[in-house]
Amino acid sequence: MNHATDNLDHKTISQQALAQLGGGEVAYMKPLTGEEVKSLFPDAPQLSPDHKLWALLAADGTPIMLSDSREAVIANAEQHQLFMATVH
Repeated sequence: MNHATDNLDHKTISQQALAQLGGGEVAYMKPLTGEEVKSLFPDAPQLSPDHKLWALLAADGTPIMLSDSREAVIANAEQHQLFMATVH
């Protein structure tokens, strides 16, 4: 079977290539603590380090939204017709 991805190195992919995946229609959800928020959302208010939040990120890691509700992140992705990829 010959797929377009057969020649890709599945161990590494550039941010530029990642950004092009799905034509801007792919996103993923990531759990964050209050301590981790500033690295993705520099303008976010100071939060307690153990505060639990969810971030919606574009395929290239660009932050889209932050919420304390996993369901709100999923709803936002659906509203903007983003395909939610599973990231491990």
